[in-house]
Amino acid sequence: MTMFGVYLRSTGVKMFLILTLALLPLGLIALVASLQAIRTADLEKEALLRVAVTQSARKLTADLNADRTALGLTVNALADGKADGEICNRLSFFLTAQDRSGIRFYIYDRSGKKLCGSTTPEPAGIPPTRRFIGPRVELLSSGDFLLSRTHSHDNRVAALAYYSRPHLESVADPATALQNRQLSLRQGERQMIVSRPGSRIDGHSSSLSARLDPPDILLTMTVREPPATIARLLSLFLPLVMWFAAAAIGWFVVNRLLIRPLVLLRRQVAAYQPGEVLEPLRRIRTPAHEISDLGDTFREISEDVATHEAEMAAALDTQRKLTREVHHRVKNNLQIIASLISLHARSAHEPEAVSAYGSIQRRVDALSVVHRNHFAELEENRGVGVRPLISELSASLRGTAPHEARRFGIQIDSDDDLHISQDVAVPVAFLVTELVELAMLSDPRATMRISVHLEADRNDRALLQMASPALCAGPEMTLLLNERYGRVLTGLSRQLRSPLDHDADAGRYSIAISVIP
Repeated sequence: MTMFGVYLRSTGVKMFLILTLALLPLGLIALVASLQAIRTADLEKEALLRVAVTQSARKLTADLNADRTALGLTVNALADGKADGEICNRLSFFLTAQDRSGIRFYIYDRSGKKLCGSTTPEPAGIPPTRRFIGPRVELLSSGDFLLSRTHSHDNRVAALAYYSRPHLESVADPATALQNRQLSLRQGERQMIVSRPGSRIDGHSSSLSARLDPPDILLTMTVREPPATIARLLSLFLPLVMWFAAAAIGWFVVNRLLIRPLVLLRRQVAAYQPGEVLEPLRRIRTPAHEISDLGDTFREISEDVATHEAEMAAALDTQRKLTREVHHRVKNNLQIIASLISLHARSAHEPEAVSAYGSIQRRVDALSVVHRNHFAELEENRGVGVRPLISELSASLRGTAPHEARRFGIQIDSDDDLHISQDVAVPVAFLVTELVELAMLSDPRATMRISVHLEADRNDRALLQMASPALCAGPEMTLLLNERYGRVLTGLSRQLRSPLDHDADAGRYSIAISVIP
């Protein structure tokens, strides 16, 4: 075996190779992060460039508009004959307050006579025939001046302002410090280089433009990108070199003391079921002290949870039994009250007393039916079933109906899996009782159809409808509603928090009730 083979089989070399490959993704991630940082810097530079070109465009537009305002006031005064002898001096002082050699202005009338202007000769490029025609701001073909035209309100006097390149550069100079920038103006095919950097812009560069007023002139700012240097490349790959150098020590320590114990601890916690007692670090000999304490904490918490689970299960079973007993006793008490009322009704001789006893008994029976159905659904904790409630309530109402309404028919059409809370079941039971009794008194030989169905677009509300010919509009029906039932029905609809609609022609009452989804 050669020395090279022995060297490759050594634990140190294997560890170094394994650690280098294991931490290579981290080095690549750090490299990507460096690239992202460079990209972020480029975006910040682009944002700075955007702010700079926008600021320059605003400053240049504001300067042109201010000068045009001063020129407009002067040519209007000259056209109206209201100008004094100092108006040209004041205009010259205003225009040349910041730069005496940067702006030249000349004011002419229609005959070509110069009324006012700078002492220096007018730059070539604009013939006399074009003094009153053309765009209000334009770049001269020579590329040395920016021309601004201002006419009087009667178009008899025109002012020409020439802005030199140095003046435009001083006005458009942004407040932000951008190195190696170039400013240029473009109007159609014409272009003016306003400012140049200290050296030529070669290679990669970035440019952004902003429109002036008028919008056909573009101000463009170009910035040269810095060249790639060895220092920049080294800073780019430095994270990869650092991760590679720290692999031999860092990965072993972290893996042995932290990563492996944490992975096993996470698996044990993820597979934890209430009632179990965790022993997460039983098979790890060398975990970090903090992780070992964390494992002991999880074990203690699991013991407390197991104890609390057992106590809660016992308390819940006791509570369920107590609740069942309460409902059972309430149901029995209501049935005793109903029996007592029935006994008193048998000993009554007046028809009105018998009717009153029967009305009270029907309402007590309705409340008893609610408790009985709630007790039946208590184990599943689903609330009160709508169909069983209405079915049992209908049977009870037919059994306690007045003698002349013994054949009053009730048809039920309800979805099978509808459940409501007890807070909704009580007013629903009373509402059904009131409307059935109202129909029995109005027309004892009629029939009634009770339907409960989910609304089409919701699963937490159902529509309860009760229809009967006895509920149609009529003198006796109106009298019963006004004297007794109308106020009760209104109160029950308020408890259900929904309006009770009455179709008098069809004899139908409708109301939306909340159901358990």
